[in-house]
Amino acid sequence: MNKLVSLREAITEHVPDGAAVALGLQMEQMIPFAAGHEIIRQKKRDLRLIGPISDILFDQLIGAGCVKDVVAAWVGNVMMGSAYNFRRATEQENPGTPGEKLKVFDMTNFSLALALQAGAMGVAFLPTRTAMGSDVPKGNHFFYQIISPFEPKEPLLAVRAIQPDVAIIHVQRADKNGNAHCWGNFGVLLEGMRAAKRVIVCAEEIVNEEVIASDPNRTVIPGFLVTAVVECAFGAHPSPVQGYYKRDDEYFKQYHEQSKTPADFAAWAARWINGVADREQYVQQLGPARVGELGVKQHAYSAATDYGY
Repeated sequence: MNKLVSLREAITEHVPDGAAVALGLQMEQMIPFAAGHEIIRQKKRDLRLIGPISDILFDQLIGAGCVKDVVAAWVGNVMMGSAYNFRRATEQENPGTPGEKLKVFDMTNFSLALALQAGAMGVAFLPTRTAMGSDVPKGNHFFYQIISPFEPKEPLLAVRAIQPDVAIIHVQRADKNGNAHCWGNFGVLLEGMRAAKRVIVCAEEIVNEEVIASDPNRTVIPGFLVTAVVECAFGAHPSPVQGYYKRDDEYFKQYHEQSKTPADFAAWAARWINGVADREQYVQQLGPARVGELGVKQHAYSAATDYGY
């Protein structure tokens, strides 16, 4: 089944207002910035954002007024510290819920992984000792104290299952059916993809089915779980995609300087999000010199694998 669509179509059809959206599941790499920017262009509202370390994508969605609440381990600009839209929304007023502050459900990376794994398994919760003794579970409906029914009958935390309405995942390559190869740090990609009700795969390139079939162990996302697949070169910039381009550190510094006030962020978004129609125009605005500088300079190929008999 051919699931190949444009990014605009994927977001229009599969990310409705009010959806719980899992993004940035692979920690600091392969963050689906292009998809996030399309969400902003389409003015989606009342979203719940779910993710571990989101870097600046969550901050941009918050500043654009798309977000109702956040379930995450950390939100900010990893190399620069706090992110201004997120901080304003939590301390003053959330653009997505005027007159109110942004609601944040604190998680740890591991407890978020457990919540998504529970969602993937179809169970209500998973027990854990993690976060006990910390403030993370306090006033947080994603945690509930229980007593183990088995010896030793110790107190544990039950982490509530999370089943996102949609997970948006960026990978190196996929075929038109959604079967996708990915390598590098997975983070909570596998848990999030299996827990989500719908999955949008954004790939640096769409390849023939034979390419995917040639290395089944690298096919971490099976097509039958995928709702839509999008070809989106440079779609994770400024985060890195192993084997395609490195992290654009200068971009993160520039964003930090250019988003200090709501007016600053509006001007930034007018140039980098609303001022371009799609990712192709975004890349053109970056310019060939900058794009070339971010490309792979020293290849590190894996050893050949023989699947013959």
